[in-house]
Amino acid sequence: MEDEILTLLSDDDYMDRSIDLLAKRLDCFSSENFVKLVKIMNELEEAGKIVRNKYNHYYLPNQFGMVLGTLTINKKGYGFVAVDDQEKDIFIAPDALKDAFNRDTVLVEINKYTSLERPEGKVIRIIKRGQTRLVGEIKKGKRDYYVEVDDPKFDKPIFVDHAHLHGAVLGHKVLVEIKVYKPILKGDVVKIIGHKNDPGIDILSIVYEHDTPVEFNKATYQQIEKIPDNLDEIDKSNRIDLRNETIVTIDGDDAKDLDDAISLKKLANGNYYLGVHIADVSYYVEEGTALDKEAFARGTSIYLADRVIPMLPHKLSNGICSLNPNVDRFTISCFMEINHRGEVVDHEIVPGIINSTERMTYTNVNKILDGDQALQLQYDHVKDLFFLMQELALILQEKKANRGAIDFDVKEAKVVVNSNGETTDVVLRQRGASDRIIEEFMLLANETVAEHFKWLELPFIYRVHEQPKTKKLQQFSTIAKIMGYTIKGSLENIYPNELSSIIEASKETPEHTIISTLLLRCMQKARYDEQCLGHFGLADEFYTHFTSPIRRYPDLIVHRLIRKYLFEKRIDDQTIRHYQEIMPEIALQSSNREREAIDIEREVDDMKIAEYMEKHIGEEFEGIISSVTNFGFFVELDNTIDGLVHVSDLTDDFYFFDEKNLRYIGQRTGKVFKMSDHVKVRVISASKVDKSIDFEIVGMKSNKKTRKTVIMNIRRDDKKSQPRHKGRHEKSRHKRNDFYKSRSKKRKHH
Repeated sequence: MEDEILTLLSDDDYMDRSIDLLAKRLDCFSSENFVKLVKIMNELEEAGKIVRNKYNHYYLPNQFGMVLGTLTINKKGYGFVAVDDQEKDIFIAPDALKDAFNRDTVLVEINKYTSLERPEGKVIRIIKRGQTRLVGEIKKGKRDYYVEVDDPKFDKPIFVDHAHLHGAVLGHKVLVEIKVYKPILKGDVVKIIGHKNDPGIDILSIVYEHDTPVEFNKATYQQIEKIPDNLDEIDKSNRIDLRNETIVTIDGDDAKDLDDAISLKKLANGNYYLGVHIADVSYYVEEGTALDKEAFARGTSIYLADRVIPMLPHKLSNGICSLNPNVDRFTISCFMEINHRGEVVDHEIVPGIINSTERMTYTNVNKILDGDQALQLQYDHVKDLFFLMQELALILQEKKANRGAIDFDVKEAKVVVNSNGETTDVVLRQRGASDRIIEEFMLLANETVAEHFKWLELPFIYRVHEQPKTKKLQQFSTIAKIMGYTIKGSLENIYPNELSSIIEASKETPEHTIISTLLLRCMQKARYDEQCLGHFGLADEFYTHFTSPIRRYPDLIVHRLIRKYLFEKRIDDQTIRHYQEIMPEIALQSSNREREAIDIEREVDDMKIAEYMEKHIGEEFEGIISSVTNFGFFVELDNTIDGLVHVSDLTDDFYFFDEKNLRYIGQRTGKVFKMSDHVKVRVISASKVDKSIDFEIVGMKSNKKTRKTVIMNIRRDDKKSQPRHKGRHEKSRHKRNDFYKSRSKKRKHH
C-alpha cells in the first residue's frame, strides 16, 4: 500500500489529498483498513517521505520545494545536505540548522541559489538522528558534569547528572548516549572506556566513536564453549585427506589468524597444479547462530596500530580455524591446473583436511628466494617449493598485466607503537617476491571460484569494482596532463589497460607515487554485490572474496554457499529462494562494514602519525609535493607522512595560485611550486587531536613559530568558492580537503 500511496501523490494533477479521499481511492472502506492506512500515512510522514499542509492534505516533499537528505556539518558551523540522485549538496547556514547535528537525516526546504548555483536551504524537520552515541571526556562545570565530545563537528556539551555517570570520573573517556535534545543535551554514560592517559585509550576512543563492538556478547561466548580445540572428536570421513601433502602458510611475522595455505607441484604434462587451501570457517559458524549474527554485525576484522578487533573470537580466529603448523585443520581447498600461459584449464573445489608442513613468513621466504644459504639449509625440505611458486607467480603476473590490470603500487606505511601505546616510528611496508606470490595465488582462487558460480547461475556474492565516473577521470586527466601523461581513448568508456599504461609509463620517475595515488583516488570503491559485475581494477570479468573467511564475512558466505551447493547438493527451490532474498542485505552490510573499518584504520593511523610528528617539531625532512590546492600544497615524506605548507607560509614572495596548471608562482621571483617537486620542509606544528601536520619550506619563516592547525573537511566541489590568492587570515589557514585523510590502509582491499 505504501508504494500505491506514493505513486498517487507523485501525480501533480491528483487532487484527492485528504485522508478520507485517499481512503476512498484505495478502497479502504472497512474500519480495519482505514486504521491501517492512517498508520502508514503517519509512518511516511515521520520518515519524511510525505508532508502535510495546514489543511491536512498530503504531498511529496518535492512538491513543496523540500528534499530529504543527510546533513554534514563543517567545523565552522555551517552544513551541507547530501540528497540521493542530486549532484550538488544543499548549503545550510548556521542559523538554519534548527537543532540538527552532524549525520542527521533532515527534511530541508530549498529557498534560494547562491552565485555558484548551489542550492541553499533551511532544516524544516529532523527525521532521524545520525549520532545518538558519542565518545568524549568527562568534565566538571560550575555545577554539573558534562561530556566534551571528541568529534570536532559536535561542539555542544552533553550534560550528565550524577546518577547517570555510572562510576565515571573526571578525565575518563566514555561512550555517552543522548537521551534529551531540548532545551539542552542530556545523556547517560553507557560505557567507561578508560582514563584519557591510559595506554591505548586514544585508539579505543576512535573505535567506540564509530559504534564498533569490541567485546563479544554472552551468547557468542556460550556457543564457542561447545567448539573443540582440535579435530580429534570430529568426523573426518567426508573430507579429502591432504595431510601427507607438502602445504605451507606464508604470512606476516606477527600474523596469528592464518586462513590460507598453499601446495604446488609440476604435472607430467608440464602444467602447474596449485592448491589454495582456505580455513573452513563455515563448518563452525553455522547460519543463524549467535556466532553468525555477531560476525554479520562486525563484517570484518579491524587491524589497528596496537591491536586487532577480530570478526570471530580468538578461539576460532587464532585457534581451531587458523591453519597453524603440524596440527590437523579443516579447509575448503581449490585445486587449479594452470598451463604455461597462466590459464586455468581445470579446477576442483573440495572439503579437505590438512596438516601444514611449515609456518613461513614473508621475510624468510624473501630471503630464501634472494639466496640466503642459511635459511635455504634450514628449510631445505620446502625451499624448492618457493622457487616453483615464484616461477608460476611470474606467469600469472604477466597474464594479469597483458589483460590490462592496474598495478597501483602505492606505498603503504606501518605505524609502530610501544607497550605504552606511543608511536615510536612510521615505516614503509616492504613488499617482496613472496608477498606478490601469495597475492597472485589468492587472486586466481578468487577468480576461479567466482567464475564457477557465475556459470552455475545460483545466488552468490561477488566482489565488484565498477568503471570510474567520467567526472573523476576528467579531474585525473587534467592533473596527469600537467605532468606529461595523456589518457588515450574516450573517458566515457575507458578500458583498464589505458590507465594501466599511464602507471607503467610513470614508473622510475619522481611523479610515479603521485600518479598512482591520484589514479587510485579517482577509482570507484570496490564493494560486494549479488550480481557479477566484474572488477575494473583487475580487468577481470569474474571476481569474489573466497580466501579470508576468518576476517571477512563475505568470504564466510562464499564458503557457506560452496558447502550448500557443492558439498551438500542443496540446490532446491527453497534454498535458492532463501539466498536470493538475503544476499542483497549481506552484500550491503559487508560493504558498509568494510568502509567503516577502513575509516577507523585511517583515523587511528592519522592520529598516531600526528602524535609521532609532535615529537619532531622543528626538524627538517626531504619530501615531494603530492598535491596542490587553492590554500597551499601538501608535501609527502619518504615514509608517506604528509603535511600542509599553507600559502600564507610562503613568506619570501607573494605567490598566486595558477589553477589551470596546479602550481604556485612567485610574483617577484618567478619561483614555482608544483606537483612532483622535491622540497625540504620543517615541521612547524602537529596535532594528535586534530590529526594534522603543518610544514614550512626551509628558508621561509612561518607567520607563527608554533601553532595547532584546525582541519576543515571542505568538499571538493566547494573549492572554487575559496580565495585563490595568498591570504593572511586565519580563516584561510583552516581549510583542508578531503584527501588529506587518504592514508595507506593496513591491508589491500581488492
